[in-house]
Amino acid sequence: MKKITVIGAGNVGATCANVIAHKDLTREVVLVDIKEGVAEGKALDIWQTSSINNFNTRVIGVTNDYLKTKGSSIVVITSGLPRKPGMSRDDLIKTNAAIVKDVTEKVVKYSPEAIIIVVSNPLDVMTYAAYKAARKHSSRVFGMAGILDTGRYKAFLAEALDVSPKDIHSLLLGGHGDTMVPLPRFTSIAGIPVTDLLNKEEIDKIVERTKKGGGELVNLMGTSAWYAPGAAAAQMVEAIVDDQKRIFPVCALLNGEYGLHDVYMGVPVKLGSRGIEEIIELNLNKEEKKMLEESANSVKGVMKVLDDMNLFED
Repeated sequence: MKKITVIGAGNVGATCANVIAHKDLTREVVLVDIKEGVAEGKALDIWQTSSINNFNTRVIGVTNDYLKTKGSSIVVITSGLPRKPGMSRDDLIKTNAAIVKDVTEKVVKYSPEAIIIVVSNPLDVMTYAAYKAARKHSSRVFGMAGILDTGRYKAFLAEALDVSPKDIHSLLLGGHGDTMVPLPRFTSIAGIPVTDLLNKEEIDKIVERTKKGGGELVNLMGTSAWYAPGAAAAQMVEAIVDDQKRIFPVCALLNGEYGLHDVYMGVPVKLGSRGIEEIIELNLNKEEKKMLEESANSVKGVMKVLDDMNLFED
C-alpha cells in the first residue's frame, strides 16, 4: 500500500492521519487542507513522533495540491463546515455538498482507482454526494458513521456494566444521529446477551445517549468530536489495507437489501481490500424493520434536498 490521503486537516482529519501513521499501514500519508500551512504543520508534528512511537509511515501535508495525492489507494474525506448559528439544514447540505463534490472530483482525477471513505457531515447525504461525484461503484464509495456510533454505544455499556469494552459486540443500523436503529437483540458481552445483564429501561437510556452522542460532546466542548471519529475512519482504512474482511456497520448504498432502494445508510458489511465485499442482511423483527424504514425515509428526505439542488450532471 503506497499512499493513503486524508482530505481535511481539521481535528478529525488530523486524528485519522495520526492513527493511520501509528498503525504503519502505508509508506506515505498525505494530509490536504485548503488553509495555508495547516496540513503542513500538523503533518510535520505527526512525523516528528515517528521515532517516539516507532512507526515508519511518512506524513506529508499540502495546501490544495491534489497532484501530491496521485496514486492513492484510499482517500478519506473529512472536509466540510460545521453548522453555524442561523444556518438551516438545507444551507449546510448545499455548502458541504459543494465542498465534497469538489474534493471528490479532484481526488478521482489523480487517483481513479481509490476507495473513498466519507466522514463529512451530514454523513449519509455527503456520502451520497461523493458517490454522485466519483461516478464509481458504490462498493468503493461509502461512509463512516456506524463504527463511531457503535463505539459510543459500547463505551456507555462498558461503563454501565463495569466491564472491558473489548468484550462487547454490537450493531447499530440506519442513519447517523437521531434516526439510528439500535439492536439490543444483537448486542452481547463475551457472548452473553446484553438483555441478560441490563433491563429494558437501562438499555433504552444508553441507546438514547448514543443517539445524542455527538450533541453531548458539542455541549461539553463547543465543537464536535474528533478522537473517536478519526480513529473509527482509521479502523476502516486498516480493514481495507490488510484485507481483514471485518464486519462493520458502514454507510452503504442499498439496492434492494432490507427491501430498501437508492438510499445510503448504515448496515453491516464485510470490509476488505475491494471495499464493501458484501452487505449483510440481518433477520429483523417487525419493530426493527419499522424503525429501519422510518430511518430510511428520513435519510431519503435529506437526499432529495440534495437532488433538488441539481449540483450533479446526470
